[in-house]
Amino acid sequence: MKAVQVSKAGGDFEIVDRSIPEPGRGQVRIKVEACGICHSDALVKEGMWPGLQYPRVPGHEIAGRIDKVGADVMLWKTGQRVGVGWHGGHCFVCDPCRRGDFVHCQNQKITGITFDGGYQEYVVVPAEAVALIPDDLPAAEAAPLMCAGITVFNALRHSIAQAGDLVAVQGLGGLGHLGIQYARQMGFRTVAIGRGPDKQPLATKLGAHDYIDTNSVAPAEALQKLGGARVALATAPDSKSISALIDGIAPYGELLVVGAGFEPLTITPLQLIPGSRVVKGWASGTAKDSEDTLRFSSLSGVRPMIEKYPLEKAAAGYQQMITGKARFRVVLTMGS
Repeated sequence: MKAVQVSKAGGDFEIVDRSIPEPGRGQVRIKVEACGICHSDALVKEGMWPGLQYPRVPGHEIAGRIDKVGADVMLWKTGQRVGVGWHGGHCFVCDPCRRGDFVHCQNQKITGITFDGGYQEYVVVPAEAVALIPDDLPAAEAAPLMCAGITVFNALRHSIAQAGDLVAVQGLGGLGHLGIQYARQMGFRTVAIGRGPDKQPLATKLGAHDYIDTNSVAPAEALQKLGGARVALATAPDSKSISALIDGIAPYGELLVVGAGFEPLTITPLQLIPGSRVVKGWASGTAKDSEDTLRFSSLSGVRPMIEKYPLEKAAAGYQQMITGKARFRVVLTMGS
């Protein structure tokens, strides 16, 4: 089979021939049809994950069909349309797992980091990492929902917002353009926050009721004029822009951060205490959460905007993503 690997930190993508792997006990083999390129793949490309072993095949937004099942796999069978996301399995025995909190497993496996991911024609994964894909979702559209989709969907459905509440979505990129769609379909009064008036038509097309241009108005001030956000979902990893949202949150509201940046937020206690506001992050979710995301997307019509590249053009697709030129998710396809 063909695979795209990184042999060392900071190295180039290499197209190599590999033997098709065999699934072991508790594993399944998936014939990959599509794999999204996520910004988190830079952790593999640039060697930013501690203890990462090379060579490594990146990719944690996988969609395809089960090709073979290993011993003791009872839930899955060959031919099923399935996907795999960031959460690549759990140990079942640590304290979080014993409480059913698999997403915080202390020995969590991560697809494309702990084991080889989806930048290849076949992939072997733990059976508990697999999610069923609805028949009406094409593989190239389902793949980004395994990471970008579940991240914003799962965060919103576990937030304190209820139908009719004002929910602001900061950013109209890979996460944000999905967050706006999910917020609208969940029944929230959806406010998109972006930079520049040129993004307003897209925000409206995606379902936003209102648009705030941060080039012309302070987002917190604009949100308060709308009554204050029950939840502000921060999807763009710009800590300065995220911090600017806190004063626009209604009493007892949440600043919900899913855009992973490295710079600290600048929020004072006096911005939190008077309004009893909360700042929290949200991890993506397990395979079952991915199934919920895919099912909701199928029912509601939420779809990612994608650019497709063949597997052999993985380096070009990654460059399109990492430079911020993609509109909005890049997906590798494996041909017929």
